[in-house]
Amino acid sequence: MEIYERIKQRRKQLGLSAEEVAAKMGVSPATVYRYENANIANMGIDKVVPIAKALNVSPAYLMGWEETNISDIKKPVSTGGVWISVLGRVAAGVSIEAVEDIIDYEEITPEMARQGEHFALQIDGDSMEPRMTKGDVVIVRKQPDVDSGKVAVVLINGQDATVKKVIKQETGICLVSTNPNYEPRFFTVEDVEKLPITILGRVVELRAKF
Repeated sequence: MEIYERIKQRRKQLGLSAEEVAAKMGVSPATVYRYENANIANMGIDKVVPIAKALNVSPAYLMGWEETNISDIKKPVSTGGVWISVLGRVAAGVSIEAVEDIIDYEEITPEMARQGEHFALQIDGDSMEPRMTKGDVVIVRKQPDVDSGKVAVVLINGQDATVKKVIKQETGICLVSTNPNYEPRFFTVEDVEKLPITILGRVVELRAKF
């Protein structure tokens, strides 16, 4: 089933008019009809998110990435949540908003959203096992520093982000894996400045994938 078919099917299944969906999205009813009739080619993921929210399904469902049985969703549930991007990688010098390697979206509560700006990152590798495994998603609150002992998303030498426990010492910081097969990595105060070592945010939630 194509995305336009899923949109139309879900709207009708909820008993919503195109006008009602358009009002939820802040677009014209004509735009909704164009979506449903496949008159808008190469629909971007930025368009899929508001449609999914209006129809109370995940963006992944509309894109055909998850096989949710739509008949199991009887009526819309207004969660009032906020959608954030799940990134496959984060590189230095690129704002979270500009990252194109968006692989999915996750919803966070309004209460969490009020605590600051958030993004999500998919775990790659086994250095944080058994707590975090490859494919899991962590929700990250953007902040330039964390207290010692907290788990954070850290950039080392401007490369891809890594998730590690940050242990602060007078002479530097230590990035600790929970997998005992990985030795802690210590960086002096000078290393932190020169490499650099950059904290992108604190991990505030883990969403395991099965």
